Amino acid sequence: MEYVVIALVLLGVLVLGGLGLVIPRLRRRPELPPPPAPPSSVETAPAPVVVEEPPVEATPEAVTTVPEVEVPEPTAGRLIRLRARLSRSQSVLGKGLLGLLSRDRLDEDVWDEVEENLITADVGVEATVQIVERLRERTRVLGTRTPDELRGLLTEELVAALDPSLDRSLKRAGRPTVVMVVGVNGSGKTTTCGKIARVLIADGRSVLLGAADTFRAAAADQLATWAVRVGAEVVRGPEGADPASVAFDAVRRGIETEIDTVLVDTAGRLQNKVGLMDELGKVKRVVEKQRQVDETLLVLDATTGQNGLEQARVFMEVVDVTGVVLTKLDGTAKGGIVIAVQRKLGIPVKLVGLGEGPDDLAPFEPKQFVDALLGTDA
Repeated sequence: MEYVVIALVLLGVLVLGGLGLVIPRLRRRPELPPPPAPPSSVETAPAPVVVEEPPVEATPEAVTTVPEVEVPEPTAGRLIRLRARLSRSQSVLGKGLLGLLSRDRLDEDVWDEVEENLITADVGVEATVQIVERLRERTRVLGTRTPDELRGLLTEELVAALDPSLDRSLKRAGRPTVVMVVGVNGSGKTTTCGKIARVLIADGRSVLLGAADTFRAAAADQLATWAVRVGAEVVRGPEGADPASVAFDAVRRGIETEIDTVLVDTAGRLQNKVGLMDELGKVKRVVEKQRQVDETLLVLDATTGQNGLEQARVFMEVVDVTGVVLTKLDGTAKGGIVIAVQRKLGIPVKLVGLGEGPDDLAPFEPKQFVDALLGTDA
């Protein structure tokens, strides 16, 4: 019995000793690595890298460039300088007529050809008959035959048909002189208005431009471009404004500044639109509430020939046309339209356009014009 007790005691001691070894190990758990941190929703920007830049020099303020004012060419002798532009008309009124008159025998057939050439050049039937009759009589009486003599006779007759006694100067009637420029669409009216300003400035006058063509897009801009080139002032209104109001303001401004000439550009009118023609008459009436219109220049396209005469007649019924400006005379063989205009309308041709250049508008002088047509040395 004692042995059993001793065995149990030894067994208990062994069990307790084993537990003493196992329990400390169970308490010592291995250390696990910490879990990774959850991703942050806000990204941290990297530190900025500072780069030293060279010092920036101060930029000067933008300077508005004022366009240089042009000095128009003198008008004296301008027609002779542009004589080469009449080469097409020279072939009919110059070389053609002189060639016919220089034939050995001037019979009826020759004189018929002379008449045909003159009519083709738009001289007009009435003027043609008169010129031919005088030439026939003078060549028969004087017995003229040499080229120089024939050229002299033809020059005299053509100059006489152009009536050199007419006053072709642009009027000057105090400050300001008011000049209206009228014409149909396509005649080059606004461009011609700008060129007239250059003619006046070349003759020593100061000019103010009134952009009363408010119906055509960019017409005022076009006129302003011409004005800037010669240092002239422009009075304009918004597109579609009352033309009479713009013209009135232009004349008032001219009175205030004591300008020499106020040049009013009106809308291009179609002569068969009564409403528009009435509007042109209104422009004149409104302007004359403060200043008389001293000059009304009608711009005609020389290439339209006799049709230009019908246009002119309608304008003359609405406004008092005092002079004609013939444009595109260099582009037609119908140089005789100058004679037809004056005989039919009774008003002088004062200026002729002989090219697209800014100074290709020349004061009309009958003798110089005929000399240019016939190739006579200036």
